[in-house]
Amino acid sequence: MTGIHLGKLPPPCAAPLLQLLQQVEPATIGHFHDRGFVDVAVKAVTTMARVVGTAVTVRCEGTDGSILHHALGQLRANDFLVVDRAGEQTIACIGGASVLAAKLRGAAGIVVDGCVTDIAELRELGLPVWARGLSARTTRSGGQVGSFCLPVDCGGVRVQPGDVILADENGLLVMAPSEARALAEKALALQQAEQHTLARLRAGETYPQVLGTRLTLSEVTA
Repeated sequence: MTGIHLGKLPPPCAAPLLQLLQQVEPATIGHFHDRGFVDVAVKAVTTMARVVGTAVTVRCEGTDGSILHHALGQLRANDFLVVDRAGEQTIACIGGASVLAAKLRGAAGIVVDGCVTDIAELRELGLPVWARGLSARTTRSGGQVGSFCLPVDCGGVRVQPGDVILADENGLLVMAPSEARALAEKALALQQAEQHTLARLRAGETYPQVLGTRLTLSEVTA
């Protein structure tokens, strides 16, 4: 893709859905669901609680970071900035000033499929940020290429503007709004059931007893 391509901001995810998902651990959904999990190489670079928000997507290519300047001016409360670096893995596109700008707009978090910089400032600001790594090389204002609020790829996941992002220090999950409620409700039921499991473990039962694990002799000796 060449040139600048601007889409429209998606409708924000409904507040009741975001509130429901705030109670859900991404890893709980990972017990029964396999799609939408961002590559594990994309890691939390700041300490954070669980966050959820509406995906606002950016494709930022090479050293040209101007499209991110545009995006940072468009963010709304509870938006989650998702940055596709188009394969660039050595040049940081997000740093202290841009994270401050996102925080002041009320953003829920930022994920970059690439590098960020100014790690001390990012930690001080406290906005949840995920990235593949850190770099002292940074983007410049080119204004020649990039996209805003169009589909992007982040950590091996296709992200549509308006998708729901659920994330914590264990990782990030991308969901279509149409599937998010059902996934959340199933996960919450599992989390409630887990409390019974933990109580049985504390009472002295072994893990296989609690889970009902049974191995055949051939499995044990194989």
